[in-house]
Amino acid sequence: MGPLLELTQSPPPVEPHVAKDKPRIQWYRCPVASKELRTLNQCSNVKGFLQAGGHLALLAVTGSAAYFSAGRLPWPAMLIFFFIHGTCYRFLINGFHELVHESVFKTRWPNRFFLVIYSFLGWYNHIYFWKSHTEHHKYTLHPPDDLEVVAPVPVSLKAFLHCALVDLQGFYNTLKVNIRLSFGRLNGPWEHALFPESEPVMRRRFFNWGRIVLVGHTVITIACCYFDLWLLPIVICLGPFYAGGLQYLCDKPQHVGLPDNVSDFRLCCRTVIVNPLFRFLHWNMDYHIEHHMYAGVPCYNLSTLHKLVLNDMPHCPHGLYECWTQIAAILKRQRQDPDYTFVPQLPNPADTSKPQALPTQV
Repeated sequence: MGPLLELTQSPPPVEPHVAKDKPRIQWYRCPVASKELRTLNQCSNVKGFLQAGGHLALLAVTGSAAYFSAGRLPWPAMLIFFFIHGTCYRFLINGFHELVHESVFKTRWPNRFFLVIYSFLGWYNHIYFWKSHTEHHKYTLHPPDDLEVVAPVPVSLKAFLHCALVDLQGFYNTLKVNIRLSFGRLNGPWEHALFPESEPVMRRRFFNWGRIVLVGHTVITIACCYFDLWLLPIVICLGPFYAGGLQYLCDKPQHVGLPDNVSDFRLCCRTVIVNPLFRFLHWNMDYHIEHHMYAGVPCYNLSTLHKLVLNDMPHCPHGLYECWTQIAAILKRQRQDPDYTFVPQLPNPADTSKPQALPTQV
């Protein structure tokens, strides 16, 4: 999916372009037989409930364990339970992303129902993300048409530690954004491009959701404090803002260190093979090349798609250690040569993919 664009980030150095008459990019996609693709594109209410409902059930278990550990267990044990809860909570953003795609459930209403829940719990604005993410998929890493993810994707130890521990800056930025939206103010060229004056209804929905999130979490916090349930806001409202290190390690590799302005998803996206637990938490977004190639395929079918296109794929790192070892080497090379990007070796290079000639190994 790519990292969510922070609504508070500095305006990008290029002017956004979201005109409706832009030419489409002729993306290379690994060949898949039409019959097999139709099967893969089929959504399932059962699998959708297992994924979306299962994630919420897991949060209910970890949240309850964290809440009831306070005052009953030694504080190190309590911190461990809160750490586990925050780790699982942070991955709500990946469920939110999939629900925005509307490919989780066969029936529309449960998709919308879970989207509202995930959006509220995670402080995410699905109105904004739907607009931005549509452009990201059509023009992946092609500025100024895609400004959701702009190369070079920033990665730093400081950012990781903020996510892995307590992300006070992230909470402050999120709060500030929703306050700004509550007053009906846009910020930066990307927001203005996504929500022009010619679309007042969409603008109003964008602002209204910010108000709902802000008021809703405020009411929950005040009510919990009034009834002396002061730990509940930490479990419910602050879940996205601590212990997010694992989500950072799983999500950040999707585009980092890879070239932009190419028309082959195998070059500008990265697939990482992880264990089943991480795959469940991450909603199968570790299969990121496959997700961009065939965005209509539900997340729970991406592993099958991966097997079908495996012979036409670059090497996919197995495990986070191999993945981040590769990324560390890329970042080291980029410190010496800021223009360097890692170009994966392809078994079948597409004629439409003509990135800058760069070494394929780091």
